[in-house]
Amino acid sequence: MSEVADNYDELSLWSAPFGQLILERVPLRRGQTIVDIGAGTGFLTIELAQRSAAARVIAVDPWAEAMEVLRRKVAYLGLTNVELLVSDAAVLDLPSGSVDVVVSNLGINNFDNAETVLTECHRVLRPGGRLLLSTNLVGHMSEFYDVLREVLDDHEQLDAHVSHRATRDGTLALLTGAGFSASVSGTGSFTMRFADGTALFDHYFIKLGFLDGWRTIATAEELTAVEEEFNRHGEISLTIPMACFEGVRG
Repeated sequence: MSEVADNYDELSLWSAPFGQLILERVPLRRGQTIVDIGAGTGFLTIELAQRSAAARVIAVDPWAEAMEVLRRKVAYLGLTNVELLVSDAAVLDLPSGSVDVVVSNLGINNFDNAETVLTECHRVLRPGGRLLLSTNLVGHMSEFYDVLREVLDDHEQLDAHVSHRATRDGTLALLTGAGFSASVSGTGSFTMRFADGTALFDHYFIKLGFLDGWRTIATAEELTAVEEEFNRHGEISLTIPMACFEGVRG
């Protein structure tokens, strides 16, 4: 995984639209403590630390190699207000009620134990503290999945794969279940465009983030058929719906 972390340029390309939803809404005040859950190589951590220089920003992620990349960025930029915790967010080494803001840019997508993580976020937030998290939603890359559906004979696995994406109501329920007063604070979408199917399947981030999942629901021959179908039509535009959710601790 260290090689991935060292060459993860696509992180900001993918993360930035989601992170912007958070950056447009996160409180930026002197002296506050902000925790970035699932910080990875630090896109959101670095932005928050620079935009709120008198704040304390704590980056949390179990991915040690990515956190080492973030450590080098922090040193290079001379940031003195960033702390790194290589840790699972399900158990935060922080006192209860000690945090003003928790952010998570796409982090909830990767939590196997989202309920536990959100409950822990609720614990460390002070009363009135805010949680802001971004996620892609069901309907993600529907243009791709519509073509895949035409190729597949059995749609059961495809339906399960597509439906595991976050939904508005499901995410609000998760936040409410963890004790937050929850709302949708922003929505939007962006597109990823490719010249054809071959460009799509050869793209580094597609191979890193999606191809293994597609291989669990389709054979190599079926994926080749999807690629060829896209090649017949030329340019592809895949839509990524996204949302920012806010939770307030009472």
